[in-house]
Amino acid sequence: MADEDFADDAQLQAAIDASTRDSVASKTANASPAQAPQGPPKVQQPKPQALPSRSGPHSILVSPRQKGNPILNSIRAMPWEYSDIPADYVLGTTTCALFLSLKYHRLHPEYIYSRIRQLAGKYNLRIILTMVDITNHEESLKELSKTSVINNVTIILCWSAQEAGRYLELFKTYEHAAPTSIRAHQSTSFADKLVEFITVPRSINKTDAVGLVSNFGSIRTAVNARPEEVALVAGWGEKKVQRWCNTVREPFRIRKAAKQDSPDPRVAARLGVGAPIRLSDGMSTTTTQAENSVGPDAERRPETRVAEDAPLYEPGEDEEAAMLEMESASATRKSPPAPAPTSGKRKAPDDEPSEGVAAALAKLRQQG
Repeated sequence: MADEDFADDAQLQAAIDASTRDSVASKTANASPAQAPQGPPKVQQPKPQALPSRSGPHSILVSPRQKGNPILNSIRAMPWEYSDIPADYVLGTTTCALFLSLKYHRLHPEYIYSRIRQLAGKYNLRIILTMVDITNHEESLKELSKTSVINNVTIILCWSAQEAGRYLELFKTYEHAAPTSIRAHQSTSFADKLVEFITVPRSINKTDAVGLVSNFGSIRTAVNARPEEVALVAGWGEKKVQRWCNTVREPFRIRKAAKQDSPDPRVAARLGVGAPIRLSDGMSTTTTQAENSVGPDAERRPETRVAEDAPLYEPGEDEEAAMLEMESASATRKSPPAPAPTSGKRKAPDDEPSEGVAAALAKLRQQG
């Protein structure tokens, strides 16, 4: 076929050479723009990047003042090291702690105030880790509570070295924790809120809540159900039924709070609280209120009067006899004594006027 297409080898070679030249020319044409000379490269400015936040040391910093404190032996979950710091413990870049023993505070009450003054507001969260090692600690804690409010410090009480060490470890562990880690979980769906409401009483779990709603259909029906009906639900025993019924029927106010609000009986007796009101006091109070009330019907006779509603007093037989004796005795004292009888022969000396009166009468007659 090659001999038929091409007359001789010379023509074949010429065709090959022509195709080779065409391919080389095309490659050279394509590569020529890329090999064109370029100017100097442009200077690219770096983009600004936010620097990472400054992180504090990974260990708890302890002041040399705390050497020999048994709390250091209780810090095992976190490393700690001595450092020259104004506080006793540094638990982060913005958190510090001062250690205070109430026994030492009773002997040297000015110590804690000088230590708070030395901090000079360097930390946002300033903790006073207080060791309660005395029995009568009420007055000391009351004083420290006032100090915490004035100086913006937080008081944390502990009763053992292990508890105090655990507090320090937790503060260091949650140094960079988000607030969502300690925020309570809030239900969003209606079903979750329903189960959360029913499981408020003790010993009622989620399975019991689902069974209660599935049997009664709604919370209102379950709340208004009788104890006998609630007992028919699977898994609801006598104690659960009693707690559920007491929870949904008792008032919202706690009984202990109601008892605390009631006054002391001795104080109530001294102030007259709960004493029976006398009828005269009630009548005067009602009359005063009626006089003070001003309205279009102020002159109209009221429908009921206190005097009409008051019960009539009916004395007994003994009281009537005593009242009669008292009336007779008073009448006897008021009546004048009877005049003594006089004889007709003897003339009363009062019938004759005196000499002065007679002289005055005679003088008036002469003038008239």
